[in-house]
Amino acid sequence: MIQTRSSTDVCPSERVFSTRALLVCALLGSLAITGCRMTNRADTVGLPTRHSVKNDQLMIQSDIKLPKDHPLLKDLEALRGMISQTLDLPMQEQPVKVYLFGDETRYSQYLQTAYPNLPPRRAYFVGTSQELAVYTFWGERIQEDLRHEYTHGVLHASLKDVPLWLDEGLAEYFEVAEPPVGFNRDYVQRMRSALHEGWRPDLDRLETLEAVGDMKKPDYFESWAWVHFMLEDSPDSRGVLVDYLHELRTTASPGRLSQRLRKELPDADARFLAHCATLSEGVIAASGMSNRE
Repeated sequence: MIQTRSSTDVCPSERVFSTRALLVCALLGSLAITGCRMTNRADTVGLPTRHSVKNDQLMIQSDIKLPKDHPLLKDLEALRGMISQTLDLPMQEQPVKVYLFGDETRYSQYLQTAYPNLPPRRAYFVGTSQELAVYTFWGERIQEDLRHEYTHGVLHASLKDVPLWLDEGLAEYFEVAEPPVGFNRDYVQRMRSALHEGWRPDLDRLETLEAVGDMKKPDYFESWAWVHFMLEDSPDSRGVLVDYLHELRTTASPGRLSQRLRKELPDADARFLAHCATLSEGVIAASGMSNRE
């Protein structure tokens, strides 16, 4: 069974996360629910095999020759350490493999052959019983896409499971490479408009979403916002998230994070809104300074 984490209302250029559920396919080797099927990856279009690079737990097979010290690879190596340090997780031992196609055409043709039921996206993470793999192509947003999908890979190499909203929120947080890491300027500007229109958080609703098809654009935005709040607001909020992730190392069902957050921070929802408002004010101030310059 393929569990495809995707959003039906995102544009075709946006990437989504496809996760562990190919395991059932690997075990059963037959067509099953939601278009699960085993495919011969060598059919029609093969995986990139021309060049390969291995740096620690990062393995890349590429149509393009990349030296081991290429900035893109160094960035992913640094990201792995950043995820470990920020979330207080041990450096993952299971490797994450990146299949980097030279162009979008070959990438799209491969996906259509190997995973014909997946919608077109710029990049995918797919976890199987054999490997944790990222599929993408060399394009204008390669760094952003790789950081997002590689974050999924590192998380699923380290944890038993990750709730959908939290998985996407963390990937959105760590995909931002420019300092400050995790600060998504586009999302903050959207947040400003949403707050002005009376938007209110609903973490309980986010926690009910189990399939990417259920997630819409505002859900990715809010997932990022909750992650940013917990990591950046205070040591108390960070501690709730870190402790929850620690439990996910040993169990796939630790309960809902929202219940823990409100137990430790009874005013969590109010503090979340205040955090969002502060971020919005920061963007306005930075924009005004830029304009004056």
